[in-house]
Amino acid sequence: MRHQNWQQQNLQALLAAAVTPALILMVLLGPGRCCPSMCTCNGNISDCSGLSLSTLTPLLPLLDQGCVTLRLFQNNLSTLASVDFSNLTSLEVLDLSQNRLSTLFFGAFSHLGSLHWLNLSTNLLGANLTTEDFNAKEEKDRGLNKEVFKGLWWLRVLDLSSNELPWLPTGLLDGLQRLSWLSLARNHLAILERVTFEPLVGLQELHLIGNPWECDCRMTSFKHWMEWMVYRDGLVDAMICSLPRKLLGRDLRGVPAEMFANCVQSTTGESSSENFSRPLCPPGRLSITDDCIRQRYRPISVRRAHGTQIVAGVVCGTVCIMMVVAATYGCIYASLMARYQKKMKNCGQPLMAQEGPNADPEEGLEETAPKEACVVYGYRISSF
Repeated sequence: MRHQNWQQQNLQALLAAAVTPALILMVLLGPGRCCPSMCTCNGNISDCSGLSLSTLTPLLPLLDQGCVTLRLFQNNLSTLASVDFSNLTSLEVLDLSQNRLSTLFFGAFSHLGSLHWLNLSTNLLGANLTTEDFNAKEEKDRGLNKEVFKGLWWLRVLDLSSNELPWLPTGLLDGLQRLSWLSLARNHLAILERVTFEPLVGLQELHLIGNPWECDCRMTSFKHWMEWMVYRDGLVDAMICSLPRKLLGRDLRGVPAEMFANCVQSTTGESSSENFSRPLCPPGRLSITDDCIRQRYRPISVRRAHGTQIVAGVVCGTVCIMMVVAATYGCIYASLMARYQKKMKNCGQPLMAQEGPNADPEEGLEETAPKEACVVYGYRISSF
């Protein structure tokens, strides 16, 4: 009997030891499958916003691997590690807006191969960047690493607005061929490079409003790319120029490309002191001259229009030349004929026969010059 009671006590202790962690886990997770009690979950959507989180370490292990949407806006996150999202391989929508993110390292999103929508707006990714960082060759441990978005093959929407970004690292958007919507609005961007956007072959909408654009020679290549995007039915919003003074308040989209024709000479005079107050060279360029002398890009429709103008000009010129030649020949021929007729008249030859029923065929011959030979233009003509 004593032995049986001892076995029952051991069994109850084992059951208590097994049940207690399960109860604790249920309390932590709250309602729904693998949903932390602090978050609001609806199916595969987890809303963990407004929780003042400074790190994701205690939160992400409690999320379900099948989580598709994760909202983390209005927290205090300042950085992301490459292992933070390693458990969420099925994630398609990630909202990290309105945090304090100042650094995004390489591999921060490397485990999110299924991600379609990424919102990083209203953070501090460019707050601590300086001109020295712009010209430095080595990578800095702040801001946007140029390879932070590597592996996001299916990303379609990217929001980088309101991040105080003064520039974009060259190669930042490489590999995002499926990106169709991009916002860089309300930053500190002054110039953009065409090479940064050329990989975005699927881009349909680009938001750039609210930046202090310097509409000088450094924007020439990007303007050509922007015109090409608009030509293929893409959408680019307003780019209001802050410099130079002659373009202050104008929209770069409406500035004729011919205004950038003299970019090679714009490194001297007023533009040197006014337009280039920021670093002279954007990423990927050796000097401002190297940028300005790049071959100007024209959409295929513009190139064909110019070809048509050239062909039409050649044809019209040829026709005009032929008309001048014909007119000259006619004048010369008329002059020669007039002189010929005058010579014939002097030689006594009638210019035209008399007409009428009463005309005497010999009457005109009596009044002609003496019957003698006459030479006209080298030919001997005998009189009647």
